[in-house]
This record gives sequence, C-alpha cells and structure tokens, in this order.
Amino acid sequence: MYIVAVIAEKGGVGKTTIALALAVGAVLDKKRVAVIDTDPQATASKWTDRREHEFPWVVPTHAARLRTAIEQAKGQGIEFLVIDTPPHAGTDAAEAARLADAVLIPIEPHLFTLETLPKLGDLLKIAGNPPAFVVVNKAATQGKEAKQAADHVRALGLPVCPVIIHQRAAHRHAGNVGQAAAEFEPGGKAAQEAISLYTYTMQLLNKGKKTHGQAKPARARA
Repeated sequence: MYIVAVIAEKGGVGKTTIALALAVGAVLDKKRVAVIDTDPQATASKWTDRREHEFPWVVPTHAARLRTAIEQAKGQGIEFLVIDTPPHAGTDAAEAARLADAVLIPIEPHLFTLETLPKLGDLLKIAGNPPAFVVVNKAATQGKEAKQAADHVRALGLPVCPVIIHQRAAHRHAGNVGQAAAEFEPGGKAAQEAISLYTYTMQLLNKGKKTHGQAKPARARA
C-alpha cells in the first residue's frame, strides 16, 4: 500500500483539494483508494457526502488513531492511501509524515505561505526526513509568480514538483458535487494538471520502493 501525507502550515492553500485530486487520480488508475481525514474542518468528509461513487473511501479519524486507521486500511485491501492533515498542527502532521511513503506540501505562490516553509522543514526533520516535495498550487494562469515561488522553494533546499496546479474554476465546481476536476471536466486543463501530479507522485513512490528494496507495489486492479 502506498501512503501519501498532504501537509501545510498555513490554511487555505488548497491542501484538501490536492489530497482529493490525488485520491481520485488513483481511483481512475483502478486502485482501491481511501482518504484518512484528520482535519477537524472535515472538508474531505463533507465532500464524500456529496459523492456518488464508492471510492475513494473517506474516513474521518482522530490523529491519535492514525496508525490503527492505516492498519485497518491495509486489512481492507486499500492500495493507495492519502492522509489529509489539519493546518497549524505540528505533532499531527509530523506523525502523518512519519508514517507516509511520501509527503506533499501545497503552497500558494505568495510570501505569506512561503514564510511557513522553514517551519515545515523542521517538522520533516522531526518526522525522520521522509521523501517530500512542494507543490505550487492555486497559481495564476498568467505571469511569473509560480516560477518565482518555485525558485524560492529551491533556494530553501526543498524539492519542487514540476507540475504547477493553477487556479481554475473546475476544482471548485467539482468539489460542489463530490467530484475532483479529473472527473468533472476530464478533458480540461485542471484535470490534466491533477493527473500529471498523480503520475509524478506515483513515479516518486515507485522509485522510493526500488531504492529502499521494499516489496513490489500491488498491481492496479482492472
């Protein structure tokens, strides 16, 4: 089972949107998928209440029961698990990062968010330095702000995802009906970016499995 934690120090950066985009990407890849929602705002849990499809399962879970929830997911045949964490919750996010195969850090391309990254770098150290990368999210479709933000992140010594997620209405409209952009508007640019993010994440996960000599990942179900 692959485990991906999505963490952010600042609220409002689109953390849950990224978590659900990854989860739906895995569903479209024919995997059994679950989201562990540890955020008290329960945005992912409310999203699934509006959803018609079975997967991804969204399970609201207190952070103290995270390990148990992961073991239960394994026992139920989940192949791809996303942990959506609360903002401003260092210990909860650190535990999620510690248990994850990869950590995604969504940021908005402006200074208020970029200033939180050193603290997140410290959190990753506490979590044992799991594989992690920053995703520039909610970027304007024009201008240089996304590139400038990515350059700033690299200067801090943090890896940056080459896929930029832009501010597009499809993400908002999809969430309103319990979908992700890849389902709501499959041929749109928001869908293409979301699937590219999932593909990039899977490439890193598979590379990490090989690098550390772990068992081969479960095959996607037809």
